[in-house]
Amino acid sequence: MKRIFCAFLLAAISITAMAQSGTNSPYSMYGLGALADQTSGFNRGMNGLGLGFREHNQVNFLNPASYSSIDSLSFIFDAGLSGQITNFQENGKKVNAKNADFEYVVAGFRAFKHFGISFGLIPYSNVGYQYQNTQQVSPGSTVTSTTSYSGRGGLHQVYIGFGWELVKGLSIGANASYLWGNYTRSVLNTYSDSYVNTLSRIYTANVHNYKLDVGLQYAARFSKSDQLTLGLAYSLGHKLNANPKCEIVSSNPQTQVSYSKAYTADNALELPTSYSVGLAWDHKRQWKVGVDYNLQKWADVVYPLYTNVNNVPQYSAATGQFKDRHKLTLGAELCPGETARNFFKRVHYRAGISYVTPYLIINGTEGPKEMSASLGLGIPVMNGINNRSILNISAQWVRMDSKTLLKENTFRINIGLTFNERWFAKWKVD
Repeated sequence: MKRIFCAFLLAAISITAMAQSGTNSPYSMYGLGALADQTSGFNRGMNGLGLGFREHNQVNFLNPASYSSIDSLSFIFDAGLSGQITNFQENGKKVNAKNADFEYVVAGFRAFKHFGISFGLIPYSNVGYQYQNTQQVSPGSTVTSTTSYSGRGGLHQVYIGFGWELVKGLSIGANASYLWGNYTRSVLNTYSDSYVNTLSRIYTANVHNYKLDVGLQYAARFSKSDQLTLGLAYSLGHKLNANPKCEIVSSNPQTQVSYSKAYTADNALELPTSYSVGLAWDHKRQWKVGVDYNLQKWADVVYPLYTNVNNVPQYSAATGQFKDRHKLTLGAELCPGETARNFFKRVHYRAGISYVTPYLIINGTEGPKEMSASLGLGIPVMNGINNRSILNISAQWVRMDSKTLLKENTFRINIGLTFNERWFAKWKVD
């Protein structure tokens, strides 16, 4: 019980840490923010692959059906963080930005035969950006206008889930999550002439709702050495019962007179329905290869839209602001001997690549497509007390590319430590 209490305590501390934004991307000013990579340390070495993976010593919350494969004698506790450097390019200009983020904290154990449980805290999205541009009001004019953009916030989820092997080879599972968070985004127009009014728009929203994910895995064994696992996952799309607000403030720097008015878009935030399918081939638990495909149905999602027609501002819910998002991931893991005495044979060597189609529509233009690749290691922690824990380290490169919009190149280091302790063994005294 003391260790479970410590796990919850660390999770509570993580909530504060996750309040810090994990992105500097201007693309996080759209939608619910930059979507988080909802995977743990071992998945990230394969660039997020895992729908068909059944791990006895890792928590694979990408597919809750996998919890049924957790070792019966273990309590697994996994926490991860990341650090990244991003290069932004636009119109021949380049800017670098750095940030770090506490990524996740999860735990899992076998409750009884063929039934595993997991709980944890993971991010859903991040909002974090600040930039501006300055230009002349008109050709030849000495008056300039500056538009400043800034945003912060994000959504997080705490979940509890189960995985149950109904019959040999067939497992089902589900994660029930509490989703919460907020964002603040602002657009400020100022002028070099102090007699001209400044105009700002401040967008805010608070979210407190649920999220439901279900999964299925079917493992077909072709021989003692080879197994093929099909993984399916579904995430329920629904409205978040949130009422985003837009406040318009006009003020005069010279007279200090200001005017403000707030608008509310009722029930104007929504989660997309998501469908995922994956295959994983396992040979002697020495090497594994897999492929995952994910579809997020953003095209019909409701989102608030600000319009100003004939000087009549409106802020209301609207559809058609996004496109469906497709993601394809390929990856592999090699571990020559998980229980071998040779240290290097016990190391897990991982690699993966992904391609993601754009789902953002920015000023009528298709948003950036995403390409990424990763390399990772699962390093066994071997000492006199514990030889079951694993240090997961991976390096990831992500490129957000568009012909007409901002380009991003991110190099990220992910570090996850999986504590795997033998809690439920019965000791015998001779």
